[in-house]
Amino acid sequence: MRITSKGQVTIPIEIREKMGLLPNTEVKFQIEGNIVRLKRETGSSSRRPRDLINRMRRKATVEMTTDEILALTRG
Repeated sequence: MRITSKGQVTIPIEIREKMGLLPNTEVKFQIEGNIVRLKRETGSSSRRPRDLINRMRRKATVEMTTDEILALTRG
């Protein structure tokens, strides 16, 4: 694995899924001797669902009933 010229590294999907590292998850680096640890910030993932719901609130622009939407998606 290489570090880009911008200092970026891609975390493999297996590790992201196992550790719950979703987009916009806050992380921090800890240095212990010659080891660098990446840790998820406490509480960052517990706020995420609430933040997503708050951003989506009142964003719907289609004035259709649930039955009409289901009819469209089921063809």
